[in-house]
Amino acid sequence: MRKVSVENTGLSVLIFWIAAGWAGFCLLPWYGIEDGFFSFAWLFDGYPLDEDYAPAAFLIAQSEKMWLAPLIAPLLAPLFVLRRRKSDPVYSATLILAGGLGFAWLIAQGFGIGIRGFSYEWLNAVFGELGDRQFGMGYGALLVATAFLFLFTQGIAARGAINGDVFVVSAIGGVIIIVATFVFFPIVRMLVAAFVTDGGHYSIAVFVSKFFDDRLWGLGCFWGARCGAAWNSLFLAVLVGIITTGLGLVFALVVTRSGFRFKRGLRALTVLPIITPPFVIGLALILLFGLSGSVTVFVSELFGMQPTRWLYGLPGILIAQTLAFTPIAFLVLIGVVEGVSPSMEEAAQTLRANRWQTFKTVSLPLMRPGLANAFLLGFIESMADFGNPLVLGGNFDVLSTEIFFAIVGAQYDQSRAAVLAMVLLFFTLTAFYFQRVWLGKKNYTTVTGKGDAGVHPLMPRRLSFPVFAVAGIWGAFTIIVYGMIVYGSFVELWGVRNTLTFKHYITAFSVGWTEHGLHWSGAAWDSFFTTIQIAAAAAPLTAAVGLITAYLLTRQTFAGKNAFEFGTMLSFAIPGTVIGVSYILAFNVPPIEITGTGIILVVSFIFRNMPVGVRAGIASMSQLDKSLDESSLTLGANSWQTFRKVILPLLRPAILAALVFSFVRAMTAISAVIFLVSAEYDMATSYIIGRVENNDYGLAIAYSTTLIFVMLSVVALLQFIVGRTQIGRRTQFATRT
Repeated sequence: MRKVSVENTGLSVLIFWIAAGWAGFCLLPWYGIEDGFFSFAWLFDGYPLDEDYAPAAFLIAQSEKMWLAPLIAPLLAPLFVLRRRKSDPVYSATLILAGGLGFAWLIAQGFGIGIRGFSYEWLNAVFGELGDRQFGMGYGALLVATAFLFLFTQGIAARGAINGDVFVVSAIGGVIIIVATFVFFPIVRMLVAAFVTDGGHYSIAVFVSKFFDDRLWGLGCFWGARCGAAWNSLFLAVLVGIITTGLGLVFALVVTRSGFRFKRGLRALTVLPIITPPFVIGLALILLFGLSGSVTVFVSELFGMQPTRWLYGLPGILIAQTLAFTPIAFLVLIGVVEGVSPSMEEAAQTLRANRWQTFKTVSLPLMRPGLANAFLLGFIESMADFGNPLVLGGNFDVLSTEIFFAIVGAQYDQSRAAVLAMVLLFFTLTAFYFQRVWLGKKNYTTVTGKGDAGVHPLMPRRLSFPVFAVAGIWGAFTIIVYGMIVYGSFVELWGVRNTLTFKHYITAFSVGWTEHGLHWSGAAWDSFFTTIQIAAAAAPLTAAVGLITAYLLTRQTFAGKNAFEFGTMLSFAIPGTVIGVSYILAFNVPPIEITGTGIILVVSFIFRNMPVGVRAGIASMSQLDKSLDESSLTLGANSWQTFRKVILPLLRPAILAALVFSFVRAMTAISAVIFLVSAEYDMATSYIIGRVENNDYGLAIAYSTTLIFVMLSVVALLQFIVGRTQIGRRTQFATRT
């Protein structure tokens, strides 16, 4: 019975993708619409005969774009296997050939023919001048490419790959293609520039001279001079990774292993920094500890000391990054700490271990996946951070700002920027390798299919005092920093006229009535609405791709798994400045022509933030026993049903972490956004940084404060929608009746 059900399901999926391929070829515009991806004015503007909006079938019928005609054969071929069984070798061979050849031809003609005819001189030499052109992919080309891809993966599954599981094979194929397209391809285009001379030729000597530059590897800090940007970045990233992981664990223990009454407030406080544009934290620190800062002036007057610029450099960046990235560690660790099985801790106490011994020998080792992932994310975030070093860096050079100045400065040296990016990538991949070595091949499973209604023990006393002390001090400091942000938004002109006013909010967000109705007259409304739309589109897609990837990495075994995991982390290891420039280079011409659109912003956010969903999912899924999956499969469910109904409900902390992080990062990102925004799609952070450059700090901070309250509301809403994982455990602090 189950075999018949599986056959029927496979046939339904096959029919769906055949129909999708023909719909893309015959019904939808083949090339991109000039008015935008989400504009449907083409329906009333010459469709389907106008060359700009015509589907491929209509173009061929009009003897236009005849290089699309070979796609008809691979679209027809799958129709001949509809009546064949999945086990028939002809079935798998036909789908593999049709999907593979169709996809390969579509990509080849996309890269081979551009907006000026043939893209390469050798094609002109072989075939002569084309006399025609084509633009980037539209709805039709995208749908046909997707259909070819999943026809190919169905053929691979029919040959018995991964036990013939269509969902798993399709998921692996889909993730590989999108990561290759939106991570590897643009980064390779960017890194190739490391070998390009000023005259446009390739030279290894250019790469060597820039790689061994003293500004990159100099050790002058040992004798009082400046250190190279590479060593500065590495030292800073290690410090930030250690400190943020420690603080994240502290807050996770307070929330899960203590009777602290204000846990909701503490959760909100730990999330605050992550929903703030990073350079705003830097501005707040300047208002506190700069030469004219409140604390600096108070201390200098109290002790008669001369104010210094101690904040600018390593101390200021370290403080700002610790404030900004501790919430990432907390969001990763909270699910891991909650996921530790109380039954194991109770078993240790039954064997007469005290609470400290239980925590040290049982609880803490089971948290190792979360600790390792939290450190890795903190390390990579510090490496890639651009906003804080830009505001507080002083003479402390780091790789991310050096890349930025190499690209946007007067030198405009793409080759140097690419070399710096390669060094940064080496550091992050090395951290990734050592993380894997530290975790080893040990088993950290704590959630099984068995009942587990135990109670988490309280923190041991020798641990609770320093934990509460650190949490209290850091919490108070965070409150002060955000108090300065809010206060600064109401000050008319900081340091000159400290009178309180609403003018910054009025300028940014004023609303009025006209004869046409409600008028959003504030200067910031356009960028605000655009940012909300882009972030809302990117967040669920980021979470979906990240968690599906985590499921594949933790639950499936397949060839190239390590390379697959490396690819998913690569985008997080590259600074946003490089991502922005590489996307412009890669997606400014066919076959994917999306520069200047909202799509390029959504795509950049998805693949920039996807690793957080991957790491959070891996950390949580490593605690779920595989017997849960096996039981579901034994009872007749397929892999998709198992993933949706068994795994996902137990991953609510990871889902929340991925949704929250991806949404707020889309709202607050700056490094890639600077290169990708356009007049039509201006983002909040680019607008704010423009105000900062014009010394309009009041309006910039007022806008940032508004974003903070908006994102707090969205985070609360997401937490309510996603809910909490219910695994049948009692709570130590439940009210007794």
